[in-house]
Amino acid sequence: MPGYDAVSHPLAGVRVLELTDGPADGIARLFADLGADVLKIEHPGGGAARVGAPTLAGASVSFALDNANKRSAILDPLDPDDRRRVDELASGADILIGDQFVAAFGTTVAELASGHPELVAAMMTDFGTDGPHAWWTATDPVLYAMSTALSRSGPPTGTPVLPPVGIASATAAVQAAWAILVAYYHRLRTGRGGLIDFSRFEAVLQALDPPFGSEGQAASGQKRSTWRGRPRNQQIYPTFRCRDGFVRICLLSPRQWRGMRAWLGEPEEFSDPKFDSIGARYAATRELNAVIADLFSRGTMADLVAEGQARGVPIAAVQGPAEALASDHFRAVGALVDVQLAPGTDTVVPVGAFVIGDVHHGFARTAPSPGADRADWVSARSAVNLPAADRPFEGLRILDLGVIVAGGELGRLFADLGAEVIKVESAAYPDGLRQAPPGRPMSRSWALTHRNESSLGLDLRHPRGAEIFAALVARSDAVFANFKPGTLAALGFSYRQLTDINARIVLAESSAFGDRGPWSQRMGYGPLVRATTGVTRLWRTPDSADDEFPQFFDATTIFPDHVVARITALATLAALIRRERTGQGAHVHISQAEVAVNQLAAAYVIEAARVAGLPVVPDASVHAVCPCSGADEWCVISVRHDADRAALTGVIGVEMPTAAPELIAALSAYTSQRDKQDVAEALQRAGIPAGPMNRAADILIDPQVRHRGLYTDLAHPLFEEPMPTETGPARYHHIPPAPLRPAPLPGEHTRDICQRVLALDDTAIDRLITDGVLFAATDPNDPRSSL
Repeated sequence: MPGYDAVSHPLAGVRVLELTDGPADGIARLFADLGADVLKIEHPGGGAARVGAPTLAGASVSFALDNANKRSAILDPLDPDDRRRVDELASGADILIGDQFVAAFGTTVAELASGHPELVAAMMTDFGTDGPHAWWTATDPVLYAMSTALSRSGPPTGTPVLPPVGIASATAAVQAAWAILVAYYHRLRTGRGGLIDFSRFEAVLQALDPPFGSEGQAASGQKRSTWRGRPRNQQIYPTFRCRDGFVRICLLSPRQWRGMRAWLGEPEEFSDPKFDSIGARYAATRELNAVIADLFSRGTMADLVAEGQARGVPIAAVQGPAEALASDHFRAVGALVDVQLAPGTDTVVPVGAFVIGDVHHGFARTAPSPGADRADWVSARSAVNLPAADRPFEGLRILDLGVIVAGGELGRLFADLGAEVIKVESAAYPDGLRQAPPGRPMSRSWALTHRNESSLGLDLRHPRGAEIFAALVARSDAVFANFKPGTLAALGFSYRQLTDINARIVLAESSAFGDRGPWSQRMGYGPLVRATTGVTRLWRTPDSADDEFPQFFDATTIFPDHVVARITALATLAALIRRERTGQGAHVHISQAEVAVNQLAAAYVIEAARVAGLPVVPDASVHAVCPCSGADEWCVISVRHDADRAALTGVIGVEMPTAAPELIAALSAYTSQRDKQDVAEALQRAGIPAGPMNRAADILIDPQVRHRGLYTDLAHPLFEEPMPTETGPARYHHIPPAPLRPAPLPGEHTRDICQRVLALDDTAIDRLITDGVLFAATDPNDPRSSL
């Protein structure tokens, strides 16, 4: 790839030994994209994942994507010398990623971690290595159902709607990579590796669409721990038919609404100023959407998007995956590459979401053939050493300008692991997560997103405020932001200007469509990103043509916000590791759109190949959403192959049909009078992946979640009761759980930061507060007393 040399690789010199065969393959691909030497071990003939559906010209698309940029060596589990070779390779590795494949070599991940104290060793399972459900197996739809996300997907009544297959597994891979790289950074500080007991279920609970944690305002009302209903309004970000397809709008601010009202011709019935509020427009959804639908029905997608953007109305075309991949934007920014995943099949592939220094760090080499490489390390080991510390990020100082979910959660990921994260807040432009219900001084989302952080009240637009921020940059390691591209530069803090202040600074940004290309200046929110990239079109049922509800069911999810935060965190941490090797900082800029496409890369490749007329064989698995006893209770059952079908016949006592509609009907007849937990237990005992559709209340009493201690209570003085919050990115055996300092009030730590970091005295701070440069909460126990 142009401009992609060995020195630029953030993880150059990091050795990763991969002993996996299946869903965990995607984890090491992320490290390989960042320049690590990933050696994949396969048994003679290659792993089972090489032939997994869907296929393109006989080649597994998932395997081809998940194993790009790696090396492959063959070792025979029946050969004593090859068994010893696994141990020797582990002794020279920095990171080991293993699953059930490790047992074939007569050892375990725990034993390899114990035998090699510097090794960071991660054992990948569906539900963890212990607990009442440790023996359960999962598919992507089962994980999605059990994570509570399915309970928010679909119409208010009737069958919930599964998203496109791949979202849950890809999310788990990103969470695993983050947890592992954190442990590796910790090893650089302590010289000690350790074991990570990683559960894909726990990862999806934390990082896809969490029931407890950061959440967008549209979803927050549906995520109360006692809520058992489903979203009543899937048109909160409505889609409308137009002449050649659909468009979606996302009206949030009064200014956006006024632009829409002018576009409608200033209709008298919506002239009341009350419609500046989201609540008033929500109450008039039916009437307002009818007027908009009439206007949009006469236009084309392209014309409506152009007109809306010109009027300041957030709008996007609802494109298909192939249309998204064919866009000028993704080509212009280098987000796609043309490759042959199988001989004679030229197809387009998403490169990957990592952009560091304007370079995509992603797909550079196709997946290796079995045994293409020797079972040996070819790279020199990294010689990075960091100051000793008890917690991974202790001693790092981060200035956090991030907002809402993707930006806000990025700071917390570092704060939980020991970094000093200073949340820089504006009195004029408060973070959207600061919006609290009437009568409450703080939202749950803010309390859960910004724990362990400090708050500095600062006006960056004031010349003196800019000077204070510059002084902080000089004393910090990283700056986080997710403003519209160009905003930081307009404030006088472009990456070049930041490096003039501090050459070692790492600037980590994310935005809807990235900072380059035709779409970079578009107004972007998650619902519009999903529509533009094709995710919305994939998130539907084949027969959803009902006029009362939209036929797209992604409105209440906040995918990919949480994944964007973790992809940005991964790239940032890799850049910090490279900084120790080179002395130079870095500019990370992650496109939310590219993250969405790469999370579903296999689906996009298959769709593009199908449109191009290439030989595609789809995955024949059937993922059934079946009713269970009780009010609106459901379970998901995955029938992957004939062996699952035969096992089902044994459990149910009725021959299982082969056609999907008849199979789903037969399964639904069996489940409809049974408890969803009982169904899952019975089918899991027969080796069939199945799981209940959980809601937040179910998670808190789930025996596996409780046994593994995934959540703990977060107490905050502004809340009467503690809130459940996760204890860390994974179960570490060597890194303690996160501390639980309560999220700050606006400007709560302004005085402390100015005194401790900038050595300003009280007189100077008082003057700056009087002049409006700073603001501070005068009494942390009284939110009404902030200045």
